[in-house]
Amino acid sequence: MTTDACLFLEDSNLSLDLIGIKKVPGGGMSDSFLVEGVGFKKTFSYAGFEQQPKKLENPKILSLNVELELKSESEKAEIRIQEVSDYASIVDAEWEIIYTKLEEIHASGATVVLSKLAIGDLATQWFADRQIFCAGRVDDKDLERVHQATGAVMQASTSDLTQEVLGSCGSFEEKQVGDERYNLFTQCTGAKSATIVIRGGAEQFIEEAERSLHDAIMIVRRTLKNSTCVPGGGAIDMELSKAVKQYAMTVQGKGQFFMLAFAKALEAIPRTLAKNAGFDCTDLLNKLRYEHNAKNDPNCGIDIETGSVCDTWAKFVWEPALVKRNAIVSATEAACLILSIDETIKVPESGKDNVKPGAPGS
Repeated sequence: MTTDACLFLEDSNLSLDLIGIKKVPGGGMSDSFLVEGVGFKKTFSYAGFEQQPKKLENPKILSLNVELELKSESEKAEIRIQEVSDYASIVDAEWEIIYTKLEEIHASGATVVLSKLAIGDLATQWFADRQIFCAGRVDDKDLERVHQATGAVMQASTSDLTQEVLGSCGSFEEKQVGDERYNLFTQCTGAKSATIVIRGGAEQFIEEAERSLHDAIMIVRRTLKNSTCVPGGGAIDMELSKAVKQYAMTVQGKGQFFMLAFAKALEAIPRTLAKNAGFDCTDLLNKLRYEHNAKNDPNCGIDIETGSVCDTWAKFVWEPALVKRNAIVSATEAACLILSIDETIKVPESGKDNVKPGAPGS
């Protein structure tokens, strides 16, 4: 699912903003699904939204930063009128303003209206009568993804709406996911976007799944940008350790000791993998050394499913070469930095308790 989401993006930078992750409690992890487009949770709606269309083909999408509801009068406002009819004209003016906005939206040809601000009950029912879907108080990030995917341009006014500011996509659908409803925009004509909906029984489980999914997305993005891969499961680490040991045997002096220590440090990755999987790390490391040194199998790594070793390249357990290179370089630089510290100075805390007997001022 993560690979499909990243492959669906056409952006050369594979922007992480184009992949949305939504969490829906309930169901199992197998109920999670990928939307090849934009999806977001249905926002708060007033009465009348049930009469709006739930599925549209080739919709025209209008994005607004306009409030479409009647505002309550200010408590400190003061209006002086001479006749009762003047008050009626003031009230009618408010209704005329909002109806004018609604007529301008309808005249633009939009069939889906999304607003950053609220859409009141009057506008909701008005749109429903004309088979127009609307959603107010849409989250900024979701709205931005809709803009990139559909080509819609946010408008701060309903006047002079042209076809150029309207977005489009192949299909729009409001779908029930668990106890929530989600608005899904698919077959988008603009920048490709994807949304992953995570399901799970417990909130803590979903949060952990989101963190794991984020890590997986970053790895896949890095792999797509830099297609060079190396076998995972500790295979490349053990092979590097073997190469460093062989080279250390050709070096005289203290340098050989440092190289052997570096080679031993590289074995920490397969040792940690075996330990975290609950297996005997000493036994697995011995098997790995045998496969790499005696049989010269550079792709042999740890198989956490069987508790033994296997060809991780054949099992598609890969790691991006760039990630592995950066990890080794960063760890080496950190170790060198620590070793370069030859002395530490600890400043005693101030106070009379730290003053030694016989010192001046005691």
